[in-house]
Amino acid sequence: MTSHPDWPYRGLDVAGLRARGQRAVPFREFVLKVHSRCDLACDYCYMYEKADQGWRSQPRLMSAGVVEASAARIAGHAEAHGLKSVRVVLHGGEPLLAGAAFLGNLARRVLAAMPAGTRADLVIQTNGTRLDGPMLDVLASNGIRVGVSLDGDQAATDRHRRYPSGRGSYATVARALGLLHEPRYRHIYGGLLCTVNLENDPVETYEALAGFGPPLIDFLLPHGTWTDPPPGRPPDASTPYADWLHTVFLHWATAPAPRPAVRVFETIIALALGGVGGTATLGLAPAVTLVIDTDGAIKQVDALYAAYDGAADTGLSVLADPLDAALDHPTTVATQIGRLALSDQCQACHIRDACGGGYYPHRYRARDGFRNPSVYCPDLFALITRICEHVAAEAGRLVDEARRYR
Repeated sequence: MTSHPDWPYRGLDVAGLRARGQRAVPFREFVLKVHSRCDLACDYCYMYEKADQGWRSQPRLMSAGVVEASAARIAGHAEAHGLKSVRVVLHGGEPLLAGAAFLGNLARRVLAAMPAGTRADLVIQTNGTRLDGPMLDVLASNGIRVGVSLDGDQAATDRHRRYPSGRGSYATVARALGLLHEPRYRHIYGGLLCTVNLENDPVETYEALAGFGPPLIDFLLPHGTWTDPPPGRPPDASTPYADWLHTVFLHWATAPAPRPAVRVFETIIALALGGVGGTATLGLAPAVTLVIDTDGAIKQVDALYAAYDGAADTGLSVLADPLDAALDHPTTVATQIGRLALSDQCQACHIRDACGGGYYPHRYRARDGFRNPSVYCPDLFALITRICEHVAAEAGRLVDEARRYR
C-alpha cells in the first residue's frame, strides 16, 4: 500500500509503535455513502467543490451487494474486537435521494448482521430538503436518528445552500424541521450541523438554530488547508473564526436553561478540565471513523477531499477486504498515535492536549503534507484559551460564593 508523496510519515515503524503500546484502536463509527449525488449545489461543499473529484466516477446509489458486504464487514469488525456498540452514519451526497424503501432495507440489514452483544446506533445526516412525513415514518420505525445541516436563519442559509436553479433551501428545510420537532418524531431528532460562515451574524445564527429546538448544535469550521485556505482565514495571527465562535459561546453560556448542547464548546470545557477524550476535530483521542463509498471502497474521513485528489483513498474495498486491513493504513496510524503525529510547533504548545493539533485534514500543505499545525491554529489557540479563562473565572466566582456561606 503506497502513500501520497506529501505524506510526511514515511518510514514510520508501525510494528515498533505497536510493540511500545501504540495499539491500533478499532473503528467504531462507519460512514456509509449511500448516494453520491446531491439535490443542492452549496458553493462551499467539500465533497463537490474541493480538490478530490472522485465522486464523479462513483455509482449514484450503493448497490445491494455493497450494502450486504458493508453490513457483514462492520459486523465482523465489531465481533473481532468485542465492540459493545457501533455507530453507522448514512451519508452522501444527499442520502435521502436513495429513497425511504432503500434506507429502511439498509437499516434492517445492518441491524440483522450485528453479532450478539453489539448495538448498532443508526444516524442519517441530511440537508433536510426531502424530509417529509412518509420519510420520517420510515426513519423512525427503523430507529434512525436524524441530523440536519443548516446555516442559520433564512438569509444565512439561502446565501450558500441553494438548489442548482439558484433557489434557496431554507423554507423547505424549516418545514421539515417543524415536522421533526413534533412529538411523534422528536425522539429521532439528533441535532443541527452548521458550518461557520463569517458573513453571518454569530448570535443571530445561534438563535435561529436554537429556535428549531435541537438537542445538539454542532458548529463546524469550513474545510480548508494551508494550500487552499478557508474563506476569511488570512495568513497571519488574526482570529476571525475564534472571534465568531467566542461571541456565540458567551451568548450560549449565559442563556437560560434549557438550551441545546453545543459540541465544540462542551468538548473544549471537558478537555480543559482534564478529560482525555475529544472529537475528531479537537483533542488527542484516536480517530475511529471509517468511510465506505457507494462502490464499496474503504476510505478515510471525507474531509480529506479538501487536501488533494485521492487523499482519502486506502486501496481497500468491502468487496475484498476486512475493515481491519485499514487499521495499519498510514493515515489511520497518523490519526491514532496522538502526540507522535504532531508538528514540532504543536508539540511545544501549552494547549497541545486540548487542541490536538486541530483536525487532521486542516493541517495539510502541499509539498510537506500533514505534519503542520492546523490552518486554523491562531483561531484554535484563541478560542480554547478564552473558553478556559471563562471557565476558570466562573469556577473562581463559585468558590468565592461558597466561602461566603461557610
